[in-house]
Amino acid sequence: MELSVTSTELHTTAANGAASFLIPSPTTPYQGDIARYWNNEARPVNLRLGDVDGLYHHHYGIGDVDHAALGDAGDAEYEKRMISELHRLESAQTDVLLDHLGPVGRDDTLVDAGCGRGGSMVMAHQRFGCKVEGVTLSTKQADFANQRARDLGIGDHVRARVCNMLSTPFETGQAAASWNNESSMYVDLDDLFAEHSRVLAVGGRYVTITGCWNPRYGQPSKWVSQINAHFECNIHSRREYLRSMADHRLVPQAVVDLTAATLPYWELRATSSLVTGIEEAFINSYKDGSFQYLLIAADRV
Repeated sequence: MELSVTSTELHTTAANGAASFLIPSPTTPYQGDIARYWNNEARPVNLRLGDVDGLYHHHYGIGDVDHAALGDAGDAEYEKRMISELHRLESAQTDVLLDHLGPVGRDDTLVDAGCGRGGSMVMAHQRFGCKVEGVTLSTKQADFANQRARDLGIGDHVRARVCNMLSTPFETGQAAASWNNESSMYVDLDDLFAEHSRVLAVGGRYVTITGCWNPRYGQPSKWVSQINAHFECNIHSRREYLRSMADHRLVPQAVVDLTAATLPYWELRATSSLVTGIEEAFINSYKDGSFQYLLIAADRV
């Protein structure tokens, strides 16, 4: 069943006049909780960063901070420049993901599993000129992403659907490439990679950028547990990713440790007005080695 429903089909009105959001099926009770979490999410960080240039992401950044661009911390415009710099780093993260998708033609279709407000989809279309389909459990995110695509005049190429990433409406072998950008911690990996393997054409490329706990640490650290609790997610280990990919005909071609590259983003964000209280857990877990930020690119065989 195709779930490319419109916002008016998904919005209902509660007795108090507030909008409520229907949860797509099939979902587990946990996924219903996650849909409600993101439908109700109201932290300003993603919107304030996206307002810089209209690319709205739901992930973190990589790369060295341009301190010359930041200027003097005592300057009245410093906070504005810091937000612009944080946004530059998160768009740089998307560029690295797109770099690993391999050759993509204008007639190809890409799939963004857990597309959020659609920033990565827009960047993919701008780079490759192709069609990009996104899926999210959040009606609020899908509405936002589709409106941005219409505003940019690319609504016929970039679309977000409200559906479960474990059971998508795409045809078998339809996608030339697909990805998860910090969204795989919300699902079972075997179910996730079975669906990516189904949707991808043979020879197609799958890429994920994700935080994962380091098996060498022994178990998830207290910092990882704090991150899980904060985002209501279940962070997987690096070993689980590689094992589950192998079980579903996804053969890794590159495993890139981005941990050192993401620390500057977190250390800068911790000094900004956008702090959410979770910055310390990310910084400490990256530094003590219990948490890693990885890119894994794998081919469907």
